[in-house]
Amino acid sequence: MTAPARDLVIAHLYADLLRTYGDRGNVLALARRAEWRGFRVDVCEVGRGETLPAGTRIVLMGGGTDRVQEIVGQDLMSRAGELRDAADAGVVVVGVCGGYQFLGRRYVDARGAAIEGLGLLDAETIAGEGRIVGNVRADATLGDSRFELFGFENHGGRTRLGPVARPLASVPVGEGNNGEDRTEGAVQGTVVGTYLHGPVLPANPRFADELLRMALAERLDGSPLEPLDDALEEAAHAAARSRRR
Repeated sequence: MTAPARDLVIAHLYADLLRTYGDRGNVLALARRAEWRGFRVDVCEVGRGETLPAGTRIVLMGGGTDRVQEIVGQDLMSRAGELRDAADAGVVVVGVCGGYQFLGRRYVDARGAAIEGLGLLDAETIAGEGRIVGNVRADATLGDSRFELFGFENHGGRTRLGPVARPLASVPVGEGNNGEDRTEGAVQGTVVGTYLHGPVLPANPRFADELLRMALAERLDGSPLEPLDDALEEAAHAAARSRRR
């Protein structure tokens, strides 16, 4: 018997390497929140030398050290055209921390070595002196949704956006992209980057749901996602809101 078609295919890029701070939890959050609404989901781990599976609607890359970024960098550049075509076709591409930096034009590490980026975001990252570390509370806008965003940042890179990308959020608490302009993350079409760990999506269901809405737009045909009981997530938000940095 032929297996039923999936409603949502999630490609987890370099799951064995880009996995800092439990970033796999972001994939699980997207899959579960779709499944709880009755959608059929496939999660596919895509390693070096492997192509994106047919029907992919979300691509997610997590974070990693500079050394790991060097390891995956060459392979990632070999699939640049594949990812650009996917983004042009409306596939949601999400990068967290190191994955976010890869989505930009380039990353210059602490030794001054430049790693070419995918250019899916009009952004550039240069390693600074010391690391930006701590809790973040941000005010985010994605699509038609506005929401508070909580997470933990730990990065040495300072990311600055060009005129084509826009910030995912403003940062009243935390340092964000570079510790200077009070922005966090970036959005350009269906491409989204963030420095926030946690993992960020289980703790921020409205962020996860907006990504799902974008990815499932054809299936939803203008209808909203069915609401879920997010009492536990809201309690976690209340606790995060009361914490000091």
